[in-house]
Order: sequence, then structure tokens, then C-alpha cells
Amino acid sequence: MKKIIALIVLVILAGYLLFWPVPINAVAWKAPAAPALDGPFQVNDKLAAARKLGIGQGHGPEDVAIDDNGQLYVGYEDGSLVRFDGNGEHPDLITNTGGRPFGLDFAPDGTLVVADGYRGLLRVNTQSGAVTLLSDGADGVPFRFTDDVDVARDGTVYFSDASSKFGPANKARDDIIEHGGHGRLLKYDPATGTTTVLLKGLQFANGVALAADESFVLVTETGSYDVVRYWLTGDKAGSHDLFYENLPGIPDGISSNGADTFWVALFAPRNRALDTMSDKPLLREMVFRLPEFMQPQPAHHAFVLGLDERGKVTHNLQYRDSNAFSPITSVEQRGNRLYLGSLTANGFAVYALDQPHTESTQ
Repeated sequence: MKKIIALIVLVILAGYLLFWPVPINAVAWKAPAAPALDGPFQVNDKLAAARKLGIGQGHGPEDVAIDDNGQLYVGYEDGSLVRFDGNGEHPDLITNTGGRPFGLDFAPDGTLVVADGYRGLLRVNTQSGAVTLLSDGADGVPFRFTDDVDVARDGTVYFSDASSKFGPANKARDDIIEHGGHGRLLKYDPATGTTTVLLKGLQFANGVALAADESFVLVTETGSYDVVRYWLTGDKAGSHDLFYENLPGIPDGISSNGADTFWVALFAPRNRALDTMSDKPLLREMVFRLPEFMQPQPAHHAFVLGLDERGKVTHNLQYRDSNAFSPITSVEQRGNRLYLGSLTANGFAVYALDQPHTESTQ
């Protein structure tokens, strides 16, 4: 009798794992072998020196924007936008977007442009707190996961819609496991109020950053571990190529320091189990049906790379420890300081680039 019951349980479990309806339709692809964490990606303790700021003021300060006075701006999971002084103190609530602010950047007129995951592309007056909707869709397709933003010197806004199928409530997991190519890179023209799709079919289009001379714009593809370049000027204008292929970690935000460095926030090093399942869509759907805690989980590992404008690694900042400020989802440079945002932490952080450090091979 016990054997019969056990067999019935196994049949029910197998049926659930194979046939229970799920919102994803997994697509087969072949993840490239992850680069080893040695050489230019050698594990180290540099980010142990990152100092946490704004602890307990809100959950999930995904991005940090800095105004001309050095004041810091972050957006939280509950929709609030908060301003801090340059030391990360004296929080001041500006407004609540009514959505989920992700990417932030200042426009030339001093207003704050916000990629709000639920509402779309917004403009916020940081003095009055007034929120204006700029765009919530393009080519007849509404935004589902407006993610990051970078504003050009003429006010043109470049931004990403990470997924036109899955929204922030899915925490990117659904889109990445499906690998269906629902991400887009877009441009908003403030003079005409029009939104143009520059690229589509991206694998969770995430961070966005303009080159110092604004000749091209970069967008990270979280789902394929690449950085894509879209040319804005010159003979290649309107075309795109790979700026960096096969990163050692899962890319999130990207920013330019306005000179010669792009900072790439890596959510975590690559997950071997997730990569192994890349060409096995049925297995990915079965794993998706498991409780989330049983699915592949990112390591608690702070990871930031610096790339020059040719795509060469110039900086490798890491810290693999339970106390690390992780995951890092955005990096913004002001002077010799890097300000670090996080999708899930209860604060943000700052790291001095000239900070002494000790190497680690743990």
C-alpha cells in the first residue's frame, strides 16, 4: 500500500513538473562558457571598503543620481523618491511616483528623468515634486518594465524597456528564464514628444549609457551576458554591434563617467546551473515550477567592472562575503567616488576609487 501511495505521489509530482501551466514559453539557446574569475576578473576584496549609506530609509534603491550640488537621489520599491546630502544623510522625500522608480538621470533643465518600471518614462520636478508622464509605450506596444535611462546633452532621453511581456512583479526572473527577446532600447525626443524604438528583440534590456562624445549608446542584455552598442553618429549610425560579449557576471546597470570609463554593475557572477539549462527549455520550465527557493540563486558577491570605450577591462572591483554590499545594480561616478545602488538592499553605498585594498583568492 505504501508503495502504491508513493507511486501516486511521484506520478502527481511528475505531472505537475511537466504540465502545470506557467507564464513562460522557454526558448532554447546556448550560453557561452563563463569566463573564469581569474586574470582580469580575479576575485579580490576591493569592495570591502564600500561604505553603506541611507540604511533603513527604504528598500531597493536601484539607482543613484547626483545633481550639480552633489546631492544624492534614489528611488525605492514603494515608489518614493528621496534626496540625501552628499554624505548620504538628511533624507528628504521629494515625491512618490505611484510605481517603481528604477533608472534615474538629470536632464539639462535640472528635472529628474525616471524610468519607472510600472508607469513608464517620467519627469520629476525635484523642487515641487510634480510628476509628468513622458511616454508609456512605443509602436503600439506598452512598456511593461521601463528600466534605465541616460539623458544626452541636448535633452534626448535614451532608455530601456526590459521586457514587453513581464513586469517588475516578476523580478526579471520570468523574462530571463524564458529568453524570449522581449527587451527594447528606445529614444524619447522632448522637442516632439515622440518615442522611437532603436533596438528590439533584446534579452532583458537593462542598463543604458551614452559614450562621452555621444557617438553611441550602450545597453546591457542581462539575459545573454552582453553589452550591445547602438551607433548614433558617423558612418555606422543606425547600426549596432557587440561592445562586450560574454561577461563573467550577470550585467545590470551601466554608466559612463563622462570621460573614458563605463562602469558595469554585475548582479552576481554567472550561475553554472542556469547556463547549463540554457539549451534545455523543457527543463527550464520544470525548474520554473519549483518553489523559488529551489531555483538557481545568485551568489552574494559584489562585482563591478570598468571598461574603456574600446571595451577593454580597466577596473575589477569585487567582494565575496556575507557582509558585502550586494547585489550591485548600478554604479555612478562623481569625482573619485562610485555610488552603488541595489535592487534588494536597504541602503546604497559609496566607494572611493583610491581606497587601499587587499587581494583575495578565496
